[in-house]
Amino acid sequence: MSSSDIRTLELNMGPQHPSTHGVLRLVLQLNGEIIENTSPRVGYLHRGFEKMAENMSYQQFTPVTDRLSYVASMNNNLAYAIAVEKLLGVEDQIPERAQYIRVMVAELNRIASHLLWVATHALDIGAMTPYFYCFREREMIVDMFEEICGARLLYNYVRIGGVAKDITPRFMDLLKEFVKIFPDRHKEYNTLLTKNRIWLKRTKDVGVISAEDAINWGISGPALRGSGMEWDLRKKRPYAAYSELDFDVPNYPEGDVYARYLVRMDEMLQSIRILEQCIQKIPDGPVMMDDFKKITKPIKPPAGESYGYAENPTGELGFFIVSEGKNKPYRMKIRAPSFVHAYALPFMIKGSLLADVVAVIGSLDLVFGESDR
Repeated sequence: MSSSDIRTLELNMGPQHPSTHGVLRLVLQLNGEIIENTSPRVGYLHRGFEKMAENMSYQQFTPVTDRLSYVASMNNNLAYAIAVEKLLGVEDQIPERAQYIRVMVAELNRIASHLLWVATHALDIGAMTPYFYCFREREMIVDMFEEICGARLLYNYVRIGGVAKDITPRFMDLLKEFVKIFPDRHKEYNTLLTKNRIWLKRTKDVGVISAEDAINWGISGPALRGSGMEWDLRKKRPYAAYSELDFDVPNYPEGDVYARYLVRMDEMLQSIRILEQCIQKIPDGPVMMDDFKKITKPIKPPAGESYGYAENPTGELGFFIVSEGKNKPYRMKIRAPSFVHAYALPFMIKGSLLADVVAVIGSLDLVFGESDR
């Protein structure tokens, strides 16, 4: 058959497909099993968070941020709180104990998010066992969060001016036990996947993107570090108590699905390193600024604008807020990493096999609560 006789097939993948994370639709142009072009379609989970923010007070919007990347709610709370605190000009007045607690819950949520990612990414590719191993340790983290805020998914814990309440002795006991056992549990994940022949064939040299292209597409987080860029906002633009803590930024130059997997695996151990330092260094003191102890007191920042950000498990989450001096934002724009990464997907899978699409989607850790905001 001549090349002129080959017909291009248009195929819808998702939004019902389980490996497109439930609400991503890809319109694939296929030549046999080779992908010639891809058109991502998002918006199936759209709930209008940005417009909601413009019709709610600054305090009222905090629990809404939980619903962005709903597997990294603590990190979402933190990025939003930082943005409002910058707008108020009080970012240097947050109690030191609160800053350490913010780091602790953010790093625990990073590990929990990465564990969920390893579990579901492996499941997408065909490995079932890691799912049960990863949820074993994730459950321990969720127990810790339940201890300090009463919730297991959407926490509303990090608040403007500090955190909702102090951590408990039981939380500290659970945390110390967790950091003690996790490195050995981490070795079990490595045993299951890192040198597994099938895993290597499904992930190495798949979905390759160079550091230059990743930067041009606006990719951040583990996906960027998987292309060799040593860029982490916790190091380059420190916030909370990160400037007082020592940790490394894992990165791998290959830029493929396997490199992005290795970055997240290494990041979990770095998070443990951060948590160990927090246990030793956390000071006594208040956990909330006096001005914000009463949640009913309306916040009215001066007219102006601010951009607050955090290094979330999936990448840079940012909030751009414009204030007119009222108790609610005039405008809010959320810079969500999943939205950016979804539109880099066609570049990464062009020329790949259809079977590789699931592996590449999983390697970006897309969460559509924040993409379809």
